[in-house]
Amino acid sequence: MISSNDCMKEAVLYKKIKDDVVQCQACAHFCVISEGKSGICGVRKNIKGKLNLLVYGLPVAIHVDPIEKKPLYHFMPGTNILSLGTYGCNFICEFCQNADISQTRDYGLLTMDKEELTAEAIVKLALKHNTPSIAYTYNEPTIFVEYAHDIMVLAKDNGLKNVFVSNGYESEETLDYIGPYLDAINIDLKAFTDKFYNKVCGAKLQPVLDTIKRIYERGIWQEITTLLIPGENDSDEELKQIAEFIASVDKNIPWHISRFHPDYKMQDKDVTSLASLAKAKEIGLKAGLKNIYIGNV
Repeated sequence: MISSNDCMKEAVLYKKIKDDVVQCQACAHFCVISEGKSGICGVRKNIKGKLNLLVYGLPVAIHVDPIEKKPLYHFMPGTNILSLGTYGCNFICEFCQNADISQTRDYGLLTMDKEELTAEAIVKLALKHNTPSIAYTYNEPTIFVEYAHDIMVLAKDNGLKNVFVSNGYESEETLDYIGPYLDAINIDLKAFTDKFYNKVCGAKLQPVLDTIKRIYERGIWQEITTLLIPGENDSDEELKQIAEFIASVDKNIPWHISRFHPDYKMQDKDVTSLASLAKAKEIGLKAGLKNIYIGNV
């Protein structure tokens, strides 16, 4: 058994600012990180002037899932996918259903009994379980992008497809780094206001919109998910803005409208009503979207 310190690996996506200060280039936060400190995600740490990825080789969750669970409905439907994630996240979503791994910073407890799983080991697992693709999911894969990248390269060499399930906060540097190996992505478009993104997620809206456009321009298959939270992001006007934005990129992009259930710091909210989900679908259809799915019901 090994600890996270045994598995640390110098990150690829960062640059020196001055002395022992670095700037992470993995996501749109572009964290400036001093010696001994970590970025917002908690897993990219400045050690002696070098940015290190603390979770390289240390997934804390691995499962075989139906690909529809990602959710992806138009990419390799009916197949299984090997899914893996680490701890940490660059968002602080108050409704996160995986908060036990995404929001924890007590990573010693999560990793102390874990065996290192190299890129080769992950690909061998996928081949063993006859899954034709690998998903980087459960927490935000952008924060462990170097680990994901190394798996993705080997996966491609072995005829496997690669899938991100993401909040859409990838930097252009990350898209350049993984773009040649990324086959599909599901992006959460969580709302259409900076107020929601700032308050609930600790982020901004525009970088997500930019990523959706860039993914489309690169020819990578994408599907978009919006979790409908009562009283937070479910007004007719906001849903219309989301649907019209997706349609402006491509009316064929599938839109998954997902039902909210109370979780993490949003225990006081009601479950999304079926009427609200149906209303959102109607709004999407009026915007011209061709593929709309109601999920989590």
